[in-house]
Amino acid sequence: MSAHPHFTEALLARSRNIKVLLLDVDGVLTDGGLFYSAQGETLKRFNTLDGHGLKMLQSAGITVAVITGRDSEPLRARLAALGISHARYGIDDKLPAAQDILAELQLGWGQTATMGDDWPDWPMMKDAALRCAPCNAHHEILARADFVSRSQGGQGAVREVCDLLLSATGHYQTIAAKYTL
Repeated sequence: MSAHPHFTEALLARSRNIKVLLLDVDGVLTDGGLFYSAQGETLKRFNTLDGHGLKMLQSAGITVAVITGRDSEPLRARLAALGISHARYGIDDKLPAAQDILAELQLGWGQTATMGDDWPDWPMMKDAALRCAPCNAHHEILARADFVSRSQGGQGAVREVCDLLLSATGHYQTIAAKYTL
């Protein structure tokens, strides 16, 4: 049983030492669309495949962190439900926030994977050991990514990265065995 046949040996090798996954939200964990209620509250749609992948990743000892340009109670509630405690909200300059999280975790860029979809994400992506993007990311980010998901942001793109990291670190088979006969 393998996660995805399109994970090359080179990609798996590049992903073996990853200890933290830094994620953007809009366009990565969501489809990038924003719904506004009559009260002006921003609503977002999250994908359960991504959520389960993030939980499995954390159970394998890989930390998940989020750096996002927006802030809302629904977003905070979703991240809390996923057990993500390393999060920075309302961040315009994502690089200092990423560096802060890495310092807290006592990790370096060589142990970091990132996923972003647009220019504001690039500063936190550029030095990472593994740079990932959903297939519907901005073309400049796609050109710089080491891994481009087959799924769009908010539609399973993050799950593909989780499966990649679980496969590369040898945890995919063990976790999958819990669900299969």
